Amino acid sequence: MGEESVTVRVQAKSSSSSWVVDMEKMLEQANPSMEMVLWKQRSIRRVPEFIKKLTNSKSYQPQFVSLGPLHHGERHLLPMEQHKRRAVLHIVNQSGKHLQEFVAVIEEVVEELQGAYDDLDDKKWRGANKGRFVEMMVTDGCFLLELMFEALAPGNYAANDPIFSKNSFSRLWPIMRNDMVAMENQLPLVVLQRLLSVILDGTSPEAKHINSCVLFLLDRNPLDEEDMENLGLHFLDLFHKSYCSSRPNWEGCVEYEACTPCASELKEAGIQFKRSDTDSIHNVNMENGTLSMPMFTFDEDTEIPLLNLMAFEWLHPEVNLDVCCHMFFMEKIIRSEKDVELLRSKGLFQGLVGSEKRAVEMFNTLVKLSWTASRGSRLGQVQWKLNEHCRKRRNKWRASFVNTYLSNPWVFISLMAAIILLIATLLQTIYTIVPFYTKN
Repeated sequence: MGEESVTVRVQAKSSSSSWVVDMEKMLEQANPSMEMVLWKQRSIRRVPEFIKKLTNSKSYQPQFVSLGPLHHGERHLLPMEQHKRRAVLHIVNQSGKHLQEFVAVIEEVVEELQGAYDDLDDKKWRGANKGRFVEMMVTDGCFLLELMFEALAPGNYAANDPIFSKNSFSRLWPIMRNDMVAMENQLPLVVLQRLLSVILDGTSPEAKHINSCVLFLLDRNPLDEEDMENLGLHFLDLFHKSYCSSRPNWEGCVEYEACTPCASELKEAGIQFKRSDTDSIHNVNMENGTLSMPMFTFDEDTEIPLLNLMAFEWLHPEVNLDVCCHMFFMEKIIRSEKDVELLRSKGLFQGLVGSEKRAVEMFNTLVKLSWTASRGSRLGQVQWKLNEHCRKRRNKWRASFVNTYLSNPWVFISLMAAIILLIATLLQTIYTIVPFYTKN
């Protein structure tokens, strides 16, 4: 009994000593400047469980092809590994370089690449297994490069190739595109830059060229010149910048509302709708009783990219909550199928006929990650203008009249019948009284 007690005390002391050593190592980095550098490196993060439970956990994970270490080796993703290796061999053969040259340029930045991943499994990818990490970066990077090359100049593979042929690529791309922008399935674009430098005989390609290729592959518009000059963090980062575009110059104002009536209520209050001049989510305005906003395109693949854009904003404090705020606004505008039909008739909603219910359900999911527009923001002022318009007495009367008498055809018919009866009664009374006074 005594020996067991001594053993337990020794183990406890050893455990506490290990904890002290670990904490002392962390103390060396416990200052604001070093922490800032550390968190700046972390550009690829796992989505917290609470966000997954609120929405759809599978939306943030790859379903067809893995990129990076967070989901590498999962059973349902293994079939694509052989095709990724084929991409490596194709690039090596086409470039005329040795595979070791591609490995060497990644080994030079391996610590930087490892630092980009939050919650990286040290036992699996660091230390003695660092070579596995380098191998994965080369393989996944070459696969992305091959997709870019085929998108720019197709025809380098057999017509029956299951992945890289023109027909296969066009059919599989919608699935792969969702994987390319999945939050937990990102690859630092530095990898592509380093691999391309080997193909270009040591010349490192400019950031704008890599950014352009990524945006072309994602079918997104180029960024502003300043943003194009800076290499994106990864596919999702560039997708977010392209989706949001640059913010217009704006001076804050005191007028602010957190919410807005739905599209049907706005129409009843006399507000008109029109499509904005651009598709920027910042181009929402309310002037002279007209709400202008970009057209919203909806299909079966709309929800996944939006959820990943919003999760990206949640997990990166330096990124503006532009998508989260815009989706909050859209959810308030679209609360029923009737609102979707109204926006479709005004050219502000594009989607398959019959998809109205699914669109409403999607916004009910997105709103769980959305964020109200901040005080002093342009969107906050637009919402104030909409509410101010609806609060005016004549607009309230108009909305009440429309809602009471024009929302149901039978009620409208009854109203018209009552008006006709009233007019007929009035005319009958006039025709009865006028002859009497005319005689006298």
